[in-house]
Amino acid sequence: MSHTPPLTIRTATVDDAPAWSDFARRVFLDTFGPNNNPDDLAEYMRDAFTHEQQRGELEDPNNTCLLVECDDALAGYTLLRPGGYGKSDEPTDERLVRAARPLEIQRFYVDHAFHGRGIAQQMMMAALDHAASHSADVVWLGVWEHNPRAIRFYEKCGFFKAGAHRFRLGRDVQRDHVMMRRL
Repeated sequence: MSHTPPLTIRTATVDDAPAWSDFARRVFLDTFGPNNNPDDLAEYMRDAFTHEQQRGELEDPNNTCLLVECDDALAGYTLLRPGGYGKSDEPTDERLVRAARPLEIQRFYVDHAFHGRGIAQQMMMAALDHAASHSADVVWLGVWEHNPRAIRFYEKCGFFKAGAHRFRLGRDVQRDHVMMRRL
């Protein structure tokens, strides 16, 4: 792994909504575009990463968005929220995440231009520190079963597969692994 550059990890504010929205949209398309139907992607993107959607997520007091800046650019982000089951229209089987105070890593993305620089590890440490400081006893996330790089990363961070849930991308109902880590 190459040298880890100096990073700033900070909590996003409502003023960050436009830049975060544009970044999130681009990184999602870079990550999932090559392996999905363009019509399904377009349908999903119509609502998922609008400026209004991200503004609403930032205004929600339950959400915390950590932005990672490196080399004067947005390099990654993670969206965290307490609870076991997120906002998916395909709910997770509640028996998979057994915890008194679960915290979901709802999104976790590093720009492809910054892969291999140690940014994801630092971002995960910040997410886990946030979870611990909010007395979470379990951190969980959903990761697409066809994303082996992400699955390996989460396993290296101490997450294990607890089951699966569905994720709707347009008309395509996909399978995500539900992965969790106890704190």
